[in-house]
Parts: sequence; structure tokens; C-alpha cells
Amino acid sequence: MKIKFIALCAAVIGLSFASCSSCNAKLSKKSSPIDSVSYAFGINMGESFKRSKLTNLNIKLISTAIEDVMKEKPGMTYEESMAVIQNFFMKKQQEMVSKNKEAGAKFLKENAKKAGVITTPSGLQYKIEKEGTGITPEGEDEVKVHYKGTTIDGTVFDSSYDRNEPATFKLNQVIRGWSEGLSKLKEGSKATLYIPAELAYGENGAGQIEPNSTLIFQVELLSVTKASAVKSEPAKK
Repeated sequence: MKIKFIALCAAVIGLSFASCSSCNAKLSKKSSPIDSVSYAFGINMGESFKRSKLTNLNIKLISTAIEDVMKEKPGMTYEESMAVIQNFFMKKQQEMVSKNKEAGAKFLKENAKKAGVITTPSGLQYKIEKEGTGITPEGEDEVKVHYKGTTIDGTVFDSSYDRNEPATFKLNQVIRGWSEGLSKLKEGSKATLYIPAELAYGENGAGQIEPNSTLIFQVELLSVTKASAVKSEPAKK
């Protein structure tokens, strides 16, 4: 949320330098450079609003505020405006944290009742879709996986399948839900991991992942390299 806040503020500050003399005009191929850059600032600001899910803002008031600043007659100081925005986002984040926590708990409670789903003492849930026959990773072992990550509403936020490139990492260098989940699998297994927020990115979230989000990963454990073998490999030049 902090990143979104900074991006939004940058857009607001940037747009305040653009002329609004043609706010009601349509951009055309014959538009002047200042009209083009004014429209471009608007696009930048609109995209920031969309990313921050601020789709119900009063656009007319935004335009009025910009005009007031340009006329040096703003209804509040710059510092006051930043405080209002910051307080808004803080409240928005608190609401999001609470909403996602409740939704995640409800989802996991119902998911635990489904056939084949195993719940561990930590709260992690997993379901083995295909049992492998190889070794099970542990500690600092290196794993090679294909995966797709979604939120509980089905939104995809990451996928090695889409990149057509498996990911390789040490088992102890990822979120707790991944470390524990993969330690339940044998090489060659396919499984679905249902990871509660406290075993994922918690109240901070990460990138597209909102605070307190419960995550779902479809995982394919392609190979396991034991830590001893990784350490014994010659250094790459």
C-alpha cells in the first residue's frame, strides 16, 4: 500500500503542473503539445487511480482542485492534502486487512472439509494431485518447480507456466507456506497449496498481493538437489 500511495501522490503532483484550459476537449491528431502532455498526465493519473482501486473518485473535484492550485487559491495547503490522502489510505488498508483476514478464514474453514485436503498444525492446507516417487526436499535443499499462484478469488498474480521457465530456489529461502508445503512432497509430485496469510506475506502484502491474503499455489516439484550436492558444485566463473 505504501508503494501505491507514493505512486498516486507522484501522479497528483505531476498533474498539477498540466494546463486544464481544455479539460472538456477531446484529444486529436492536431492537438497542441501542451494539450497532448495535459492528456498524458491525465492518463498517468487515471492509471494510478485504477491500480489503487480508486474508481469512485469525484473527477470534477479533482479538476477543480487543480484549477484552484493553478490560480493559487487552493482550499487546503499541500501538507493538509497529503495528510488527507495518507489518512484515507491508512483507513483503506485497515479495512482491507480486516476484510481479507475474514475472507481467508472462511475459505480455509470450508476448504478443509474437501476430500484429499490435509491441514497441518501451522494452518497450511495442501492436496496432492499426483504422488511423486523421488526424494523429499528439506532444509537448504534446492528445488526446481513449476507453479501458478492465485488469490482465493482466482486472480493470477504469478506463474512460471506463463513464463515457460521453471523456478529454482533453496527450500528455506521462500515464504513459510512454500517451505512447509514442498517439504510434504516427493520429487515428481503435483499438489495444490492453500497458504494462510501468516504463512505468506501477512499484513504487508507484496506487489499485486493485498495485505492478509490467503494464497493458492498449484505446484509441480520437478527436481530436488540435496544441499550437500549444491555446496560441492564448483563456483561458476
